Amino acid sequence: MRRRRLRVPKAWVSPLGVVGAVIALGWIIVAFTAPLYLPHDPLAQNLPRLQEPGIDTLMGTDALGRDIFSRLLSGAAVTVPVALLLVAASMIFGTVVGAIAGFFGKWVDEGLMRLTDLVMAFPTVILAMVVAASLGPSLWNAVIAAIIVSWPQYARMTRSLVLSLRTQNYVVAGRLLGFSPAKSLAVDIAPNIVGPILVLATLDIGTAILLLSGLSFLGLGAQPPTAEWGSMISASLQNFDSWWIGVFPGLAILTVVMAFNFIGDSLRDIFDPTSALSRAAVKA
Repeated sequence: MRRRRLRVPKAWVSPLGVVGAVIALGWIIVAFTAPLYLPHDPLAQNLPRLQEPGIDTLMGTDALGRDIFSRLLSGAAVTVPVALLLVAASMIFGTVVGAIAGFFGKWVDEGLMRLTDLVMAFPTVILAMVVAASLGPSLWNAVIAAIIVSWPQYARMTRSLVLSLRTQNYVVAGRLLGFSPAKSLAVDIAPNIVGPILVLATLDIGTAILLLSGLSFLGLGAQPPTAEWGSMISASLQNFDSWWIGVFPGLAILTVVMAFNFIGDSLRDIFDPTSALSRAAVKA
């Protein structure tokens, strides 16, 4: 008996999606394994100050004599996992709020959506800065601020999806059979809204990294001597002539954000029933 091989439909293989997945996977591996192979202690100040990139220090050193390459890898262990955690928390909270509002409707929907509108009425970055400053400068306070400004988009999307599905025949039939609201949401509705929410979450990872890095750049996120990409760029402003201090962390942020955006765009093309890529995937 011949063993069947697992094949990925060609329509699912997007060049940009593959590139994004490889880059994102690479950074995730670096984030969780960087402490094992750091060439220098990212906090040690035992190297020549403002040394240009070379053989001994691949990306140079900063004004305190710390190795930029080691701090970049160590910063990945901070920025990437925290951004993933931030997006997961925002997605879960916003999805639950949107599902409850869309399924029950009436005053529940009205109350929850007015709260969502209240948060969305303020510019995202400004509100995040206000919350982070109120809580005090720290990485986890910046994460809380980012979650507060990020969940409404998930709530809005989930509500609209649930509103379009709750009147479908199979959902009504389940309710007539005695399904509780929680079971109806979990069994009949949730499988049909996972795709769009997953696409939004993937695209939101890049936004989360930019927001966290921005708060750290302004002094409201990770505090010295923690190696974090945004704070590393902020430190480069004091030594503008030493280009390597800010360029390499900036390139790291750029590659991660682009990678997750590529993945999100590819997933959106797959889950969007009107796209040519999605129709080709169905035929495959």
